[in-house]
Amino acid sequence: MSVELKGRVAMVTGGGRGLGRGIALELARAGARVAAVSRTLPQLEAVVGEITANGGEAIAVVADVSNRAEVEAGVRETQQRLGPVSILVNNAGLAGPFGPIGVVDPDDWWRAQGVHVRGTLLFMHMVLPVMREQGMGCIVNIASKGGLMVGPNLSAYCVAKATVIRLTEHVDAEARADGVRAFVVQPGTILTDMARDSINDPAARKWVPFLVHDLEAIIDQDPAPQLARLGRQIVALASGAYNPLAGAYLDLEPDLDESVAGLDQV
Repeated sequence: MSVELKGRVAMVTGGGRGLGRGIALELARAGARVAAVSRTLPQLEAVVGEITANGGEAIAVVADVSNRAEVEAGVRETQQRLGPVSILVNNAGLAGPFGPIGVVDPDDWWRAQGVHVRGTLLFMHMVLPVMREQGMGCIVNIASKGGLMVGPNLSAYCVAKATVIRLTEHVDAEARADGVRAFVVQPGTILTDMARDSINDPAARKWVPFLVHDLEAIIDQDPAPQLARLGRQIVALASGAYNPLAGAYLDLEPDLDESVAGLDQV
């Protein structure tokens, strides 16, 4: 086990599967004590079991990220059991709903904003005072290329990710003087459980065939190497080694060193 993050406490939302699971495992391998957060206890227990079997420390925190009372209780539980949070990864998300405005159900559309945007806001609201007290902290918000594009019939996702990008920029500008840096990252196209769900979703096949096509193109790829690479990149960001990249949309498909070199050339 690495000791790069030894003594640090990390929370990972959507930590029971997919990107969140991979990130939680790598943070634990780097020495962090990890709270994996989601609504599904069996998935969380599997992740926690894997971490502890490899000598790490982790807990399962059951919470709906869009529910303020549950988020507050989850952060308090984490800090009571593991210590002050200094790493937060907001990863929980939904792919849909799919469909054009005027057809897609407004309540379903708004529910997606609740997970992506409200959830991100609630967790940052809870951990930022603690991070400021410590004089250090790292927030990583998971976005996507969708936040930079107009995706017809994919507005719930694209608008949410665009908002997360701008929200992260504000938080980094507000908190950097207190030793806290915020990153918003595009992790790349990885065949997660959510991606498989989209491939098999009749609404996705009807309304966003371009998305289904892109996902079907990688259907035979093993996502494990990409998930491990993503987790290691999040560890590197949490270490503080790449703070010059904070506060702006960051594509993680290139190596982080390439991104830093790109800054030097600007």
